[in-house]
Amino acid sequence: MTAAAKPEPTRRDFLYIATGAAATAGAVFAAWPFIDQMNPSSAVLAMASIEADLSAIQPGQQVIFKWRGHPLFVRRRTPKEIAEARAVQVSDLPDPLARNANLSDSAPATDAGRTIKPEWLVLVGVCTHLGCTPTVSTPGSPQGSFGGWLCHCHGSEYDTAGRIRKGPAPQNLAVPPYAFTGPTKIKVG
Repeated sequence: MTAAAKPEPTRRDFLYIATGAAATAGAVFAAWPFIDQMNPSSAVLAMASIEADLSAIQPGQQVIFKWRGHPLFVRRRTPKEIAEARAVQVSDLPDPLARNANLSDSAPATDAGRTIKPEWLVLVGVCTHLGCTPTVSTPGSPQGSFGGWLCHCHGSEYDTAGRIRKGPAPQNLAVPPYAFTGPTKIKVG
């Protein structure tokens, strides 16, 4: 046998390769149930995004949906509420950032930075202080001094754009990722 000649494969070489391939396939099949169980359940996937029809909501009215286990506030604002929210200077706000998942992290908390359509305000209804659910102001039942939401636990007050105005809450109410799929239909998440 010369140095340039390759030895012929033997039956033993074939058995090594076949055994290694069978062991690899067996390990993959054995590990698959453990890997697959790490995927989110169908209940979690169902709550990851929701679609909502807003056509029944009247101006000045708020509806609460459930999204990812949290309340989702959808408010149809009146022209007066929109005007009040637009009149506020960002420099007067405790939190100058929009906290809008649809915009960059540094977007200012102007009224336009909190909504896609001025009439519709979509917020995650969780107080940024301790995670309570604020209550909404209604024409017959005002909550707080700014016409928006009041967290009764520690007195955090939010305006008609969901921005913190008074109290211990450090941030504005979050605006989730959402898009309009029709004139009065949204998809959140």
